[in-house]
Amino acid sequence: MPPEAGEVLVMIHHQARDEAELAAVREAYHVVSRRLADVPGMLANELLQSALDPSALTVVSRWADLAAFQSWEEGAGHRADTAPLRPYRDTRLSAPFGIYRVDAAY
Repeated sequence: MPPEAGEVLVMIHHQARDEAELAAVREAYHVVSRRLADVPGMLANELLQSALDPSALTVVSRWADLAAFQSWEEGAGHRADTAPLRPYRDTRLSAPFGIYRVDAAY
């Protein structure tokens, strides 16, 4: 089912430089996902691996709206909850994240 108009997708880009880091990113994703399971307004998240560059991974989280995401992001636990993934941020990019509001979907 596609996202609804008004929902927000947050994409955070990561890099795994070798198989050990790839395993570490995957494990960190599961740790963070369990921590965020009951965050109000967070609808889902997934870990994507590039089909063209296996070192590139993106965590996509889906939020009910921008206010829900911002409320969590500004909260006290945000940085601690996501800390396991932070060492793998993709520094090859000028901005390792993007925040997008769904405008239309089918």
